[in-house]
Amino acid sequence: MHMSDNPSFVLKGILDVEIQEKPVPEIDVDEVLVEVKKNGICGSDVHFFVHGRVGNFVVEKPMVLGHEAAGVVSKVGSRVTNVKVGDRVAMEPAATCRKCEACKEGRYQLCPDIACAATPPTDGTLARYYRLPSDLAHPLPPNLSLEDGAMMEPLSVAVHAVSKLGALQSNQSVAVFGCGPVGLLCMAVAKALGASRVIAVDIVPDRLEFARSYAATDVFLPPPMEKDESRVAFSMRNAQTMKENLGIAERGPRAIDLVLDASGAEVAIQTGIQIAKSGGTFVQAGISNSYIAIDMFVVICKELILKGSLRYGPGDYPLAIALAASGKVDVKPLVSHRFPFTQAREAFETTRNGKSPDGKGVIKVIISGPDIDINEA
Repeated sequence: MHMSDNPSFVLKGILDVEIQEKPVPEIDVDEVLVEVKKNGICGSDVHFFVHGRVGNFVVEKPMVLGHEAAGVVSKVGSRVTNVKVGDRVAMEPAATCRKCEACKEGRYQLCPDIACAATPPTDGTLARYYRLPSDLAHPLPPNLSLEDGAMMEPLSVAVHAVSKLGALQSNQSVAVFGCGPVGLLCMAVAKALGASRVIAVDIVPDRLEFARSYAATDVFLPPPMEKDESRVAFSMRNAQTMKENLGIAERGPRAIDLVLDASGAEVAIQTGIQIAKSGGTFVQAGISNSYIAIDMFVVICKELILKGSLRYGPGDYPLAIALAASGKVDVKPLVSHRFPFTQAREAFETTRNGKSPDGKGVIKVIISGPDIDINEA
């Protein structure tokens, strides 16, 4: 292993990226060095690429992108016992302090010192090598590919939102707004956990068709906004139309127990709060604008539980891997495009445009590690 043989895909500024050689990371006694084989592109990666920031996270110095990754362990620290060199692992890309109140109470995603791949200033996984605390390298069962392994990151986001925070039980009904990868995976997790009804909502008909073939039992295409109609007025009308078209009630077996928003769109959040059942739960999984208008009177009268969902916590990766390994969730249909490492920039442009030059719609783009064949599982 050459000490600087670590090609990395670096964001230098807005829309300014290049592959640079960086030193191979040195590992501690309880860490592993993973040779990254597959990387998925997330919406947050694209946001940093296009805007240089996501919310309060601002890129102030060059940063390696990528955080949905899997690879092969190439080196282990002297105290590592859970994995060995050569093991295939899904990489949970967020190291925490393990000492603060949040870590100790089992909500390590809220650790104030969390270091997340490709969240400034921490470098991401689009490189040949990535260093990771050993317990965040999750061994992949033989029937899951490395590409499946990279998909465990967004699947863990969905597990966290649906299972941990949404506390979904079998025979409950779910509505998911937004049919991007996280929304689709929320539907898949809901279905795997025994949801009786999974409603997909999106403004793109093709995405709804995919959702129906993938995990949704019902789909809803919102009506177009009318001229001079306010967002609030549109959301009220949209919710009413949705209730009528899909036979949604406020109570009883036709009510929606859990609403998840994976779109971040203000009108989706407003609609979701209107259609949730009395005493129901609303989980915000998609990144939205900071300030939006919601009907607090509805929240009060229905005693809605509103939760924000941030990444994943204890047990989420293991459950994601178990759902995929058992065949209850199939992540393979979501991978729409594959690129070699040398074409990482094109991969980002394709994700940003929502389709490749041939017109094929993007769901999930996978970039292979340096010198790895895109068709190698």
